[in-house]
Amino acid sequence: MTNQYCPICGEQNRCMVDNEHPCWCFEVGGFPKELLNKVPEESKGKQCICKKCLEAFNEGQPHSK
Repeated sequence: MTNQYCPICGEQNRCMVDNEHPCWCFEVGGFPKELLNKVPEESKGKQCICKKCLEAFNEGQPHSK
């Protein structure tokens, strides 16, 4: 991914910050379909969701800027 901002909240997504280790998102085992559906169509496949949005979704609360 080339865009460093989350398509849901607009904060930095910290995708592939460390080129020596896999991205944090590889460790979570995937994203829920319901969360992926919140990504605007024009951002799908171009911007990664941030860890805060994933955690907030899993806790049942939206993370917004």
